[in-house]
Amino acid sequence: MGAGKSTIGRLLSQELNLEFVDSDKEIETRAGADIPWIFDVEGESGFRDREETVIEDLSSQAEIVLSTGGGAVIRDANRAALKQNGIVVYLNTSVAQQLDRTSRDKNRPLLQTEDPEKVLGELMSVRHPLYLETADIIVKTDGRHPKTVVTEIIKQIKSLSILESDQS
Repeated sequence: MGAGKSTIGRLLSQELNLEFVDSDKEIETRAGADIPWIFDVEGESGFRDREETVIEDLSSQAEIVLSTGGGAVIRDANRAALKQNGIVVYLNTSVAQQLDRTSRDKNRPLLQTEDPEKVLGELMSVRHPLYLETADIIVKTDGRHPKTVVTEIIKQIKSLSILESDQS
């Protein structure tokens, strides 16, 4: 949350001339409702069920840059689908940076609490090992311009592609 997935994903898709797809937006489109409403009515479990279906569908598409919600990694099926079908980039950011970037956003149900910093810290302690397990590329985003991050991602993708072709 607040790592810059949407901004960086859009820029990356433009640089690579690929379609940008945001799984959260796709969930909202399919549900005909926004994420806070889904959380209110179906709870986090209902939202995660919808998310799993959408990620399964979207991760099998070619020629896209897919941005997922930060919690997508908590389900084994999502991690497997993402790893199997593409290059996974972990935009690593600090809790302080996340808090700064999300403090005014009311569209984040998990942060609608008295202590969002504590929630972000708890989420990071659970999710960080899963991000590391899933990622092919890890890029630190704190205090960095999105275009700089995109340049680094492209460089690492090219490096991975060279390694893969050398192993063939």
